[in-house]
Amino acid sequence: MAKPIKISMGGYGPPTTSFSRSLKLIGDTLAARFADRISVDYVWNIMDHGHRAEEILTLVENGAMTLGYQSSSYLTDRVPELGFVDLPFLFEHREEARAAIDGELGRFLARSIEARVNYRIIGYFENGFRHISNRLRTVRTPADLKGMRIRVLPSEVQARTFELLGAIPLRWDLTEAIAAIKAGTIDAQENPFANTVTYGVHKFHHFHTVTNHFYISRPIFLNRAEFDAWPRDLQSAMREAVIKAVAFQRELAIAEDREARAAIEAAGCEITALTPEQHALFREAVDPLLQEAWQTYGADVFEMVAAAKEAAADAVAMDTAAKF
Repeated sequence: MAKPIKISMGGYGPPTTSFSRSLKLIGDTLAARFADRISVDYVWNIMDHGHRAEEILTLVENGAMTLGYQSSSYLTDRVPELGFVDLPFLFEHREEARAAIDGELGRFLARSIEARVNYRIIGYFENGFRHISNRLRTVRTPADLKGMRIRVLPSEVQARTFELLGAIPLRWDLTEAIAAIKAGTIDAQENPFANTVTYGVHKFHHFHTVTNHFYISRPIFLNRAEFDAWPRDLQSAMREAVIKAVAFQRELAIAEDREARAAIEAAGCEITALTPEQHALFREAVDPLLQEAWQTYGADVFEMVAAAKEAAADAVAMDTAAKF
């Protein structure tokens, strides 16, 4: 009997997160079909094994692991095109963002990553819309951020965004950010509510503001040489399993967001919802960056987003009409 094909999957969160549960779904789906032809194992949180969160990228690229996920922002230095989806206020609604990532924009980004890194990109988990939390004061306008030291993802676009908002951005890995938040040596961070709760940030930050400033996806990547050497039936099955897992994860993400918000409130924290006028102040502050982006990234990618938004609006309209 041939030696089983080893498939090692991992991430940087506990096994209860939507990401870990979705990896398990992928593994279970493959195991049910291929039985002893494959061997699946998991490392739910590489930080528990002495790694930094960002090292999932290297572990998969070098073949130490088969499959991982990571926020696309971590790859922007190597894949400049990914900076486009780090732009602030690119999407207003979840449906728009999903349509873009599942459509031509997502395919363009996957091709861009594969051209520079030893990966096969076979789907995108949803990290979702991000919000600001801090230990100092209520944030309702960009002026309230003035001078705050805020951790951002390792993306120049994100750093520039918070410079325009008046904060002092720190491009740090999650591992060092968590330590600094606990020590109180930085003032603020930005994350989806689910991440804020998963990593215990709400125990140290009293003030939370619903800004929806970035929408971030987490590409699902495999070591390309390993994946390409698999039998065709296993390759196809992996792609099918990922499609199933992405749908599963995105539904879990909605519930996680709701539950995390409740947990933040239960901890006695303050959650501030911006008025349309207050939100517009944030959008106006970063407008120079958005204007520059037309020259940096070109009109084609903006057209991809516009097409996705139109498709999402049509889908919502059809769904609404079907209910009446």
